[in-house]
Amino acid sequence: MTAYSTDHLSPVWSHLTTIQPVRGEGIYLYDADGKRYIDFTSGIGVTNTGHCHPHVVKAIQDQAAKLIQGQINVVISPSVVELSNALNEVTPPHIDSFFFSNSGAEATEGAVKLARAATKRPNVIVFHGSFHGRTAQTMAMTTSKTIYRAGYQPLPAGVFVSPFPYSYHYGWDGDRMTDYCIEQFQFLLKSQSAPDETAAVVIEPVLGEGGYVPAPKRFLQELQAICRKHGILFIADEVQTGFGRTGKLFCFEHAEIEPDIIIMAKGLGSGMPISGVAASRALMDRWPVGSHGGTYGGGALAAAAAVATIQVMREEDLPANAAEQGVRLTHGLKRLQREYPVLGDVRGPGLMIGCEFTRDGQPDAATASAVQKACLERGLLLLTCGTYSNVIRWIPPLVVNEAQIDEALRIFGEALAVAESAGVVA
Repeated sequence: MTAYSTDHLSPVWSHLTTIQPVRGEGIYLYDADGKRYIDFTSGIGVTNTGHCHPHVVKAIQDQAAKLIQGQINVVISPSVVELSNALNEVTPPHIDSFFFSNSGAEATEGAVKLARAATKRPNVIVFHGSFHGRTAQTMAMTTSKTIYRAGYQPLPAGVFVSPFPYSYHYGWDGDRMTDYCIEQFQFLLKSQSAPDETAAVVIEPVLGEGGYVPAPKRFLQELQAICRKHGILFIADEVQTGFGRTGKLFCFEHAEIEPDIIIMAKGLGSGMPISGVAASRALMDRWPVGSHGGTYGGGALAAAAAVATIQVMREEDLPANAAEQGVRLTHGLKRLQREYPVLGDVRGPGLMIGCEFTRDGQPDAATASAVQKACLERGLLLLTCGTYSNVIRWIPPLVVNEAQIDEALRIFGEALAVAESAGVVA
């Protein structure tokens, strides 16, 4: 069957493929001809419950038949109240107040506005390799690639950047990397943004677009301790790491810390556009009424999908499956790494795993691209990331099983072999 013309879509979008799926189920997408694709992108970390999970679909259908939108400044939809209660059950005890919007970038902007309003301080600190969005404020906070901000200067001021503990890039062990980054963070507080003018630190517990690099537990703990000392709010950007992706519902749980503010999106709605800012009521009470809002945030339909998503996460224990299948995937990738040294690093918790390609100590985007292309030709959808686009990221739906992990590993191994035979992999 001929695909529809895409001539009238804006070319500003980048595209991994031109596939036009007509159906999704679990980890699979199907085109109009019935060809099946293994979607290990999850819509960039969105469909954590799999494509069209029956419970989520039913919740959307039932809600659509009753009420699609109840604008929250006018009325309060029961489903958004239910969502706030459901999130209150799964977030740390001090997190008990929630604001909803549509996208990760919107939620990030909201979190920054909340932090500035609550502390009466102007500045925020982010980290090298970060990705927080493409709106003006979040572009200023994003340092993973210049493409996301080039040509849009000047961007909002008051954003400062500190090194992220990226051990493989620096060639250091975890302790040395952590010590260096903590030292540099403290130096930044002395040299660029004084503590009493710093509202918040915003950090991805695992860099997303920046290369799927997990922050060491000690780094996050010491960073939070410094923030506590100076009254700086600690904001965990869990847009991509949240909702089971790393083997726990939220990634910060691995570090045994409790953020002041949590940013959530992507996996929250299983494909429906919804995001959230979570904080204590004491913090939220310091956000002036009417100073933030939005037409669609807290809408009935997306909230119902998010409630169902949380129910599926808990009832099917998807974070535990992510942890279990992540171990299987990591072991399989490390076996391939021994055969193909160009696969320089395999890292990440749960089902948020990055494979970094390097040659002679330098980033190797060509091989990453060749392997990605060979996987696509075999029906496996994978994305790249990293500042040099030399990291293949694994983001399968959290409903994936052992046989499906093994099939993906087989295809990835074939792709490595194809790239080697073509003279790409040394």
